[in-house]
Amino acid sequence: MNPAENYILKTPQPYRDMLLELQVVIEHSVPEAQLLYKWHLPFYYLDGKMFCFLNFRKRFVELSFPKGVHIEDSNNYLTAGEGRKNLRSLRYHNLEDIDAEIAIGFLKQLEAILNN
Repeated sequence: MNPAENYILKTPQPYRDMLLELQVVIEHSVPEAQLLYKWHLPFYYLDGKMFCFLNFRKRFVELSFPKGVHIEDSNNYLTAGEGRKNLRSLRYHNLEDIDAEIAIGFLKQLEAILNN
């Protein structure tokens, strides 16, 4: 089994279901993104560039964007990275918090940024 998939499957519930949902959102909206295991986290790469990653924290999961500072976020959905200038994240405390349309919007924005 891929170490990134193993990370997701070993995450305790309800966070595992949240990570699985985000995995589906990412892989359906950006099918060319490649899932790898980097820095002990499931990381997606696009054309060899860091795209996004999934992270389980004690009370929430994050869909994080290493180049998120470049994403337009007029509704302030994104959280700034702790001590990281460029990182931005969507945080989810339960499965119902995941709004696929919002996540896909940010994924598509970042895809366009990385392809320019």
